[in-house]
Amino acid sequence: MIRVLLADDHTLVREGLRQLLNASADIRVEGEAANGDEALALVKANDYDLAVLDMSMPGLSGIELIKRLKLEKPRLRLLVLSMHAEQQYALRALKAGAAGYLTKDSASAQLAGVIRKIAAGGVHISETAAAQLVGAATGANALPHARLSNREFEVFRLLVAGDGPTEIAERLHLSVKTVSTHKTRILEKMAMESTADLVRYAIENKLT
Repeated sequence: MIRVLLADDHTLVREGLRQLLNASADIRVEGEAANGDEALALVKANDYDLAVLDMSMPGLSGIELIKRLKLEKPRLRLLVLSMHAEQQYALRALKAGAAGYLTKDSASAQLAGVIRKIAAGGVHISETAAAQLVGAATGANALPHARLSNREFEVFRLLVAGDGPTEIAERLHLSVKTVSTHKTRILEKMAMESTADLVRYAIENKLT
């Protein structure tokens, strides 16, 4: 039996995933979390074979959550389930310790099979994303946002989503001053002058 933890801040999404997975004879959802902090607490207190994580949740989330979970339970397999375009986030997720990345629009058809694959020690990304990851690894067609650190990328993602420094500070458990410093570095690294430039760039490169 593959013991699974579901972490997603949308109750309806968790209910749908739980029903989908519990219909499989070899997969059982044994824990649910509505945010990253809950997910971390459950992983500390219980033993799961695999965690399915939403990329964007309140509080601890994204790359930072992946790193914290792997630090707590190195053998825990992690599958990122996200609404974001795979090619933009998969590389960072895998580098942080995830074993797979699946977009939500393809989850219903593929989720159970991908979980079995990852639980058995495999890795899952699409062929398109794999080709793009190879290109990124060789430095081919590197885009400005690829220069950002993981933390800067998290701040960038929230900035273009419309969050202000105070909101970002609360979501990422940082000070407003630290967020402002990250924003300055993001603009410098990407050679841009304003948040509006970042939003335009994100839309053009399908990062929103």
